[in-house]
Amino acid sequence: MTDFITSALATLLVVADPIFLSALFLGLTADMSDAQRREVALRGAVIAFCILFVAGLGGARLLDLLGISLSAFRIAGGLLLLSSAAEMVFDRRAQRQQDMAKTAITVDHVRNIAAFPLAIPLMAGPGAITAMILLAGRAGDDWSKLGALYGVAACVMLACYLCFRIAVPISKTLGITGRAVITRLLGIILAALAVQFIIDGVLALTR
Repeated sequence: MTDFITSALATLLVVADPIFLSALFLGLTADMSDAQRREVALRGAVIAFCILFVAGLGGARLLDLLGISLSAFRIAGGLLLLSSAAEMVFDRRAQRQQDMAKTAITVDHVRNIAAFPLAIPLMAGPGAITAMILLAGRAGDDWSKLGALYGVAACVMLACYLCFRIAVPISKTLGITGRAVITRLLGIILAALAVQFIIDGVLALTR
C-alpha cells in the first residue's frame, strides 16, 4: 500500500506540475480581480478532481465505448490549448472585454476559464487522465487502494490550488508591465506545450 501511494503521488505530481501550472494561471487570469482568481482556482481544482475521479472509475471503458483513443484525446486537447495560447500572446482577451459588460465577465468568463483551459486540459489533461487510468488498473478491485488513489488525486489538486493562491501576490509585485510580459511569454510556452500534446498524440497513433 505504501509503495502504491508513493508511486501514485509522485506520478500525479510530476504530471500535474503545480508550480508550472501556477505560472500559467497568472497568465490566464491576468485581467481578473483577487476574488475572481480565487474562484477560478477553486473551481478549476474541483472540476479537475472530478475529471480524474471519473477517469479512475472507468475512463478507459468510457473512451472505448465512444471509440476514442487516448492519442486522439491528446491531439484534441493540444488543438484547444493553441486557441488559449493565441489569446494570451496577442492579448485578444483585452479586445473582447472592451465589448463585454463587466458583470458578464464576472459570471461567465470566470467559470469558463476555470473549466477550460485550466481544469482541462491543463490540470486534468491527457497525461493526468492516462496516469489515473493506469494507476486504477494497478489497484484492480482493491477498494482500499482505489480510495488511496482518489485521496492522492485530491491532495495533488489541493497542491495546485495552493500554488495558484501563492501566484496571486507574485502577480501584484510584477505590476502591469511585468504581467503583460509574463503573459505573452507564458502564452508562447503554452503554445509549445499544446504542440507537444499534438506531436505525442500523432506519434502514438503511428506506432
